[in-house]
Amino acid sequence: MADIKVASRYVKSLLGLAVERGVLEQVHQDMLLFTKVCDENYEFRTMLASPVIRHDKKLQVLTKIFSAKVDKLTMALIDILTKKNREPLLPSIAKEFHTEYNEFKGIGKAYITTTVPMDAQLRSEIEAIVKKLSSKNKVELTEKVDKDLIGGFVLNVGDQQIDASIKSKLKLLTLRFSENHFIKEF
Repeated sequence: MADIKVASRYVKSLLGLAVERGVLEQVHQDMLLFTKVCDENYEFRTMLASPVIRHDKKLQVLTKIFSAKVDKLTMALIDILTKKNREPLLPSIAKEFHTEYNEFKGIGKAYITTTVPMDAQLRSEIEAIVKKLSSKNKVELTEKVDKDLIGGFVLNVGDQQIDASIKSKLKLLTLRFSENHFIKEF
């Protein structure tokens, strides 16, 4: 829990500096790149979290990988974090930065689970629903396909969930049929 608070402070500072210097979009792309590298490479994540590997070695690795691809501000953050022995926070900072960026830009986040991949028309209809529910100008929709739903969809927007799946309706029917109203219980 403490790591999240520390990461959040770094994110807010980075966001403020990126806006001030006019490199917000570049820093956002850098954080997305960093998140992608962390998600796709277990050894990289392990190296960042390892207490055995010296911090100067971690900085060398990070510089070698990212220095030619990211903005100076992003490299400055990486440098500061490694000098303060906080490089294990980098994956959390990168993910949290994306969340703060969306909040800053007024982009709503939604998750939808369907039984089949959505086409462009259905996606635009769902985005319109999400815009109404979240009162945001733009929507970032994360799609997932789950054949177990049988049909319909499950949409999560903030703390709201719309479950229009056949699976949940069948569960509800099963529950109602299990209640026997004709037998008197003692």
